[in-house]
Amino acid sequence: MVDPGSAGAPYLRVADALRSRIADGTWTPGDRLPSRGELGAKFGVGDNVIRRAQELLIAEGLLEGRAGSGTYVRAPVARRTLHRTPTSGAGLAGVAPSGFISTWEADSTAKEPAPAGIAARLDIEPGEPCVKTVYEFLADRQPVMLATSWESMAITGGTIVVLPEGGPLAGTGVIARMAHLGITVVRAVERPRPVQVARDHAQLLGIATGALATLIERTHYDSRGRAVETADILVPAGVWDIEYSIGLPATGA
Repeated sequence: MVDPGSAGAPYLRVADALRSRIADGTWTPGDRLPSRGELGAKFGVGDNVIRRAQELLIAEGLLEGRAGSGTYVRAPVARRTLHRTPTSGAGLAGVAPSGFISTWEADSTAKEPAPAGIAARLDIEPGEPCVKTVYEFLADRQPVMLATSWESMAITGGTIVVLPEGGPLAGTGVIARMAHLGITVVRAVERPRPVQVARDHAQLLGIATGALATLIERTHYDSRGRAVETADILVPAGVWDIEYSIGLPATGA
C-alpha cells in the first residue's frame, strides 16, 4: 500500500512509486504495466487514483497509453526542433518544420462559419464562411503536431486556390496561393502561449489529456494590412523544442 503518512495527494504518491520502478529498472522500456485494478490493489487505492498517476507520468514522457492495449513504459523520445524561420517552401509554408522528413495529412471544409475568436483575427464578422483545413503532421505514421488553418471565402471563394491542398496550386503554401490572386503577403505574426491539451487532441497525439503544449496563433497579412489566413499550431511540449530565427539589422546600416 501507499504510505498514508507520506506527503502529497494519493495519486502523487502512486506516481512517485511508479516512477521509482522505472528508474531502478524494475520496468524497462516496452514493458506493459499491470492493470489499474492490479495496481490499485497493490497500492490500496482506487482506479481513479491510478489513472491520474499514470496520466501524470504520460505527460512527463515516462509512460504511453495504447488504445485497447494498456499502458507501457515509454522508450526515450528524441526531441525534435520546430524551426520558426521565414520560408516560402512547399506545403503549409511556415508550419511544416524545417527539415521535417515525414509527411502530413490535410482535410479541408468549405463554408465553415468563423468562430468569434477566428473572426476577430481575420477581421471579419463571426459566422462568415471560411475554409477550415486541419493538418496532422506525422512521424513514424503517428501524429506529432497539429495545425488548423482558416481562410475567409470572401478572398478565395470561387477561385482555383480556395482549397489549400486542392487544385493546381495544392501544397504551395499561403504566399504562393495568394500571389495567384494578386495579393502580396508581406508578414506573419505569431503569438505563442502555453496550453493544456484537450482530450480529443490528446487522444490523436497519443499523449495525456492536460499535457503541456505550446499553441502558436499565426496570422498572415498582405501589403494592405489585411489578414488573409490564420492558424492554430499545437506543438506538444514533450516532443518539440521551438526555435525562432530573428534577423537583425547590420551595424552601420
